[in-house]
Amino acid sequence: MSERRSGKQSRAGGGPRRREPERRSARDVALGVLTEVDEADAYANLLLPARLRDAGLDPRDASLATELTYGTLRGLGLYDAVAEAAADRHPADLDPRTASAVRMGVHQLLNMRVADHAAVSETVDALRRAGGGRSSGLVNAVLRRVSAHDADTWIERLTADRGADEALALRTSHPAWIVRALRIALRGHGRGGDGLEGALQDVLEADNAPAKVSLAALPGLADRDGLTAVDDLPVARADLSPIGLVLEAGDPRDVPGVADAHVRVQDQGSQLVALALTAADTTAEPTWLDLCAGPGGKTAVLGAVAAGRGGRVRAVDSSEHRTRLVRESTAGTAGIVEAVHADGRTVGRDQAGTFSGVLVDVPCTGLGALRRRPEARWRRRPDDVAALAPLQTELLHSAIAAARPGGIIAYSTCSPHWAETAGIVDDVLGDGEVELLDAPAILSELTGRSAETFASAARGGGRFAQLWPDVHGTDAMFLALLARR
Repeated sequence: MSERRSGKQSRAGGGPRRREPERRSARDVALGVLTEVDEADAYANLLLPARLRDAGLDPRDASLATELTYGTLRGLGLYDAVAEAAADRHPADLDPRTASAVRMGVHQLLNMRVADHAAVSETVDALRRAGGGRSSGLVNAVLRRVSAHDADTWIERLTADRGADEALALRTSHPAWIVRALRIALRGHGRGGDGLEGALQDVLEADNAPAKVSLAALPGLADRDGLTAVDDLPVARADLSPIGLVLEAGDPRDVPGVADAHVRVQDQGSQLVALALTAADTTAEPTWLDLCAGPGGKTAVLGAVAAGRGGRVRAVDSSEHRTRLVRESTAGTAGIVEAVHADGRTVGRDQAGTFSGVLVDVPCTGLGALRRRPEARWRRRPDDVAALAPLQTELLHSAIAAARPGGIIAYSTCSPHWAETAGIVDDVLGDGEVELLDAPAILSELTGRSAETFASAARGGGRFAQLWPDVHGTDAMFLALLARR
C-alpha cells in the first residue's frame, strides 16, 4: 500500500540496509476508512478505532485522523457540491478512493485550520501511497480550484438559486428531506412557534458537532465515583445519566472496567431509556425482555440492574451476529442475561404474558444519531420511514403481548421522526390494550431535571419523552412508557 523510496543505501557492514515499512499517517488512515465506507457501505465508528490502533498513531495524529474521517462524512453533501462546481465532475462519478481523497481535501480546505498547500499536497501524497497515483493529477487540480474560495463564498454561490430548504440543507450538509422531516418533528414534539427555524438550525448544527464519548458504569459492577477519582484518568461524571461518564480524552479501552464489560461506551440517551424501564417497573424480582437487543448496550444496563434486584433478562435479536454481540456486551452479568436468536415479532405469541417489563428499541432510520453515524444521512431515503413502520408496529404489538397484565413496555427509537415515534404509539393506544405512563416524570426522577425538559407535546398530555442533541447533549431518543391493562 505504501510507497518506498527507490535505490539502495549502504550501511557500515557493506550490505544493503533493510528498509522499514513507511509508517501510516493520519491522512492514510482517514483515506482508507473513507474509501471503505464508500465502497462497502461500512460504518466509520466501527472501522476507525481498529485502524487507529493498527497504525499506532500518537494522540495528536489519532485526533487528526478522527476529524478528517468524521468531518468529511458530515460535510459530504456540501463538499460534493463544491467539488462539482469547481471541476464540473461530481465525486460520486469517480472511483471510491479518488472520491474520498477529493472529499477529504475539500474538508481540510473549507473547514480545518490547514494551510491550503498542505491540504492539497498531503492529500495527494496519501492518495499516491494508497495506490491512486493515476488519479493524483485530477485530485490536485480539483483541490486547487476549490482553494480559490473560502467556505462562505462557495456556500453563497451554491445557494443563490436554491429554495429555502435546499439552501439550508446545503449549508448544514443534510439531505433536504431530512431537513423537512426534522422541522415536522420539532413542531410535533413542541419546539414549534416563532422559534421553530432557530431550533431546526440548532439541531442540524448539533448533528455536525463531534459527539463526546459517553460511558455507562454499570450498576453493581462499576463504581462511577471511584473512576472519576482515579489520578490521570480523564473521565468526569455525566451531567444527565446517573450511571454516565464522559471520556474527555484518550482511548475508552484504557478505562478500568471496559475490558470486562463492567463499563461500556454508550450514549447517555440510550442509558436513560434502559434505566426508565427499570424505574417504571418496581417489581421486586423483575423479569425483563429486551426485544431488539443487539448489539446489547441497553441489555447490559438491564442486566446490571436486574442482578441487584434478583431479576432476570431475556434478550432477543433476529440477527445471529448481533445476538453474539449481546452475549459479549453482557459478559459481566452472564448468569442474569440470556441472549436468544429469535424473531421479536413472534415472541409475544410464543411467550404471552410472561414479562414484568419489556424494552422494544425498534429498528429505525437513526435520524437522531447522525452526529455519531454521519454517513447514515446519505444512505437513508424518505421511503425508508414508511418501509419501517409495519415492522415497528408489529414489534410493539409483540412487546405488549409478551408483557403480563400491569407490565411495563418501553418503546424507543433513536429517531425523532414523527412517523416512527408518536405516530406508531398513537395507533397502538387506540386499541385500548395499554395506558400511557408519564415518561418525562420518570426521566426527571432519574436525572434531577424538570420533567418539562423532556416532555413532547405530542398527543398524550406531554407524557411522551423526546431528547435532543442540542438541548440534552444526547442522541435524539424518543421514549414512550406503556402499562398493559
